[in-house]
Amino acid sequence: MGILRLGHVDITVPDLDLATAYYTEVMGMSETARTADRVFFKCWDEQDHHSLAVRYDPRVGIDRISFKVTDDEDLATLEQRVERYGYRVSRIHRGEEIGQGESIRFETPSGHKMELVREVERLGSDVPTVDPAPRPPGGIGRAIAPPRMDHVLVTAEEVPEATRFYMDVLGFRLTEQLLDGEGRQIGTWMERSHSPHDLAVVSGPNGGLHHFAYWLDDWTEVRDAADILAYNAIQIDVGPTRHGITRGATIYFFDPMGTRNEVFTGGYRPDPDFPTITWTEENAGKAIFYYEGELNERFMKVHT
Repeated sequence: MGILRLGHVDITVPDLDLATAYYTEVMGMSETARTADRVFFKCWDEQDHHSLAVRYDPRVGIDRISFKVTDDEDLATLEQRVERYGYRVSRIHRGEEIGQGESIRFETPSGHKMELVREVERLGSDVPTVDPAPRPPGGIGRAIAPPRMDHVLVTAEEVPEATRFYMDVLGFRLTEQLLDGEGRQIGTWMERSHSPHDLAVVSGPNGGLHHFAYWLDDWTEVRDAADILAYNAIQIDVGPTRHGITRGATIYFFDPMGTRNEVFTGGYRPDPDFPTITWTEENAGKAIFYYEGELNERFMKVHT
């Protein structure tokens, strides 16, 4: 019940053609729809209409984050909770947004526009649901081609306040936290889908996007992604390496317009009784990049 998983991430880009070329030819997503100022994409094993939407705007940034809920009752319940918390909720009705039905939108304490959606148009994946092959017929070509979107990490001036909202109002569960020397949260990782995290918040300006991430199936695919990124002269931020937090393998890199992407695999399964893992500030380097044991300034300060 409640929030099921990440639905889609919507970003702004100054060049729709360049964004389309990158997200289809390098990332390997499929274009599912287009308007005068927006393009929609999905990964090959995603059933829903899109997991990424890009909108033309001279400023690179984030439009909104959308999570999918289980049923109509959840949508109504969460709408009431957000309003009781003191935030205005807007209803988006069927037909108002491409690829989805009834939804609600609101602003979070960290200044992000969030959307919860119940019904999404189902386009189906590139493999059937009866006797499927493990990969699309004909292979995946030279693109990275992740099967699905995985998680999103945003920035907030007050990480504890943002985290309380996501947990107390929207029902996220805290899997890991990074604390400063006074025991205050400066980073939190939360889940709804029994993965290490569906949503994370770190210290930074309100309304910022640090990155969104794609799932890959194993470490070999992360290595292959690094080859593809290098071949296409994509700017790599960090990796391939491993996180202490989540225990996942990762590469961070930037799309041609400056939005940070990640490919991610591994981690653990945080069942409902799995305790929250705490990292201390003196070990922040190993928490984020376990092998290197230190953070680079770009990773800490660059966001959109």
